[in-house]
Amino acid sequence: MELLTPDIRIGLRANAAASIAIHGAYDPAPLLKLFNPLGAATWLATELDSDGDTLFGLADLGFGYPELGYFSLSEIAALRLPFGLGIERDIGFSSVVPLSIWADFARQAGSILGAQHLLRPVEAHHRARAEAADNPGDATTPNPDPLPPSDTGGG
Repeated sequence: MELLTPDIRIGLRANAAASIAIHGAYDPAPLLKLFNPLGAATWLATELDSDGDTLFGLADLGFGYPELGYFSLSEIAALRLPFGLGIERDIGFSSVVPLSIWADFARQAGSILGAQHLLRPVEAHHRARAEAADNPGDATTPNPDPLPPSDTGGG
């Protein structure tokens, strides 16, 4: 399996350029999720350095301490697992939540996978807000406030 598609590579490089341009104050959502299909190791990446190998993101090796930092794509791709398996890209992964929030939730949960479960409502809220911003006059846009209206009637 190809770990980086051309589109993901372009997005990761664009994030790296934006981070350099604004001196590291950029906090994009992860564009790439890699995982061990036989274990708990998971990586979320937001940036790819100009060397084409160094990724920046959130790394979780399955010991309960996810960390922000740099990791090598070639080293991850070179990992050989039992049954001829290797590290895989989650082809269904997408996120609109910034990496800093992923990191906070992953630290609280003890893993990226735990954070993913906790972040589902946050993701839905962020997506609804983004959709509402893209379609301000659209009456069919869902209400980004997930709470039902309060009943103020006295009965």
